[in-house]
Amino acid sequence: MVQGNLSFSRAGVLRGLHFHRRQADYWWVCRGRMFVALFDLRDGSPTAGERCEVWIGDGDEHGAAAMGLYVPPGVAHGFFAATEVLMQYLVDHVYDGGDEFGVAWDDPALGISWPAADPELSDRDRGNPPLAEVLRNPPGFTE
Repeated sequence: MVQGNLSFSRAGVLRGLHFHRRQADYWWVCRGRMFVALFDLRDGSPTAGERCEVWIGDGDEHGAAAMGLYVPPGVAHGFFAATEVLMQYLVDHVYDGGDEFGVAWDDPALGISWPAADPELSDRDRGNPPLAEVLRNPPGFTE
């Protein structure tokens, strides 16, 4: 990892879904609890087209506390802050705005069971395209 970043989110904020062609992320929840959704956009991956949902951060109802998560390039990722969340994320490439893409967080084709129907979103995330458009014309996956 070559760069570390710190992110703060208020409870009720949803960030994503984002993806990168070249960059991997490692998320570490310093404080708080969040619901994470992943969707594999990688053509040829054994998990292509599959989603994964997981809670990370402060312990769950059983006391478990998964704190970190690795996100490979080509996997769309987003999270919903159930509480205030302070997260450090490490990346394996220096920031490159040309490697920032998105997918609509609420596209039914993703099959994600978000814990909130009306989260707080950034303008950027409100404007992300649907999955079908991303798959039809995958931004950034051609050189």
